[in-house]
Amino acid sequence: MIRWFLTIFVALIVFSALLPWLEKLGVGRLPGDIRFTLFGRKFFLPFASTILLSLLVFVVARLLP
Repeated sequence: MIRWFLTIFVALIVFSALLPWLEKLGVGRLPGDIRFTLFGRKFFLPFASTILLSLLVFVVARLLP
């Protein structure tokens, strides 16, 4: 179970770094991605996009020998 937490955490960091580029492709605007403003700061919690990208990485890792 710890491996999944680490995988999601790493995917979240990578996703946050690649977010400007990925938004042009439509990732980051999925149902389940939460954007809100609190005390004048914008927050973005990409739950659905993180799961989608984690599944994509999992499938690619399974296909590679």
